[in-house]
Amino acid sequence: MSDPDALIRSSDPEHPANHICTLCAKFYSLGWVTGTGGGTSIRHGDKIYIAPSGVQKELMRPTDMFVMDFESREYLRRPAAHKPSACTPLFYAAFKRGAGCCIHTHSQWAVLVTLLVERDLGPTAPFEIEQIEQIKGIPRGRDKVGNLGYFDRLRIPIIENTAHEEDLTGSLEKAMEAYPDAYAVLVRRHGIYVWGDNVHKAKTQCESIDYILQLAVEMKKLGLPWTTK
Repeated sequence: MSDPDALIRSSDPEHPANHICTLCAKFYSLGWVTGTGGGTSIRHGDKIYIAPSGVQKELMRPTDMFVMDFESREYLRRPAAHKPSACTPLFYAAFKRGAGCCIHTHSQWAVLVTLLVERDLGPTAPFEIEQIEQIKGIPRGRDKVGNLGYFDRLRIPIIENTAHEEDLTGSLEKAMEAYPDAYAVLVRRHGIYVWGDNVHKAKTQCESIDYILQLAVEMKKLGLPWTTK
């Protein structure tokens, strides 16, 4: 288009270019995106808005945003001062499955849980937990009505980390296929990807899961089991 900056100019706080900045500032305060790590992307119609690589997330501005065409995957806006996020193909994997927003954090609780699962259950096991009230914040799965209940078991697959983030894409997609009802994938020694049908749901699910992961770490310290079996 003749004026790519028109894509990120809006006074609406819920416009993706503004909303990503607000979300990342909040995630920074939670310790999820320190040191420029992590990121957020929102699909808005036929366009994808993506936080850039290497930018302090609490200081981001709408002018820092990359904008991609969903169908062609070509950049409609590409700020010269920044590099595209290495998370982009992983965000896209979530959008292909109907997500409206995908959040990537480097939460310490996510990292610790991946190590605890590997130590106690092996490298191929998912994270599983049940009978925790906050599980009610997670949907039952794609095309399923309602959220998980107190007695349901939350399962989140874990994939192995790679030297370069974009190289995670294949294993992330395989995990999505193996666990079609999951709305998150943990990355060993790295963090977590969480997605939702829209921004509100993705944020709610990310907060709920991080609470559960922190609780799981504390339960492990006390010798309390995550599941009844």
